[in-house]
Amino acid sequence: MRPFTLNYALPKAFPTSMTPYRFDESRQLNVLPDGRAAVSDPDLLLAIGTTTSTAGSQTHFDD
Repeated sequence: MRPFTLNYALPKAFPTSMTPYRFDESRQLNVLPDGRAAVSDPDLLLAIGTTTSTAGSQTHFDD
C-alpha cells in the first residue's frame, strides 16, 4: 500500500536532462567536452549552480 502523501511528495516522472560535463576519473573532477574543468566555466555555474560529483559522496563539490 502506498501512503497517500507520496502521491504529492514525489514527482510523477523525473525530468530528463543532459549534463554538459562528465566525471574524469583520472583527474577526479568534472570536465567539459573540451577537457577544461567544469568549474572554470562561469556561464555553466550560473546556469546549474554547482557541479556535484557522483563519484562517491553526494556532498562533495568540485568548486
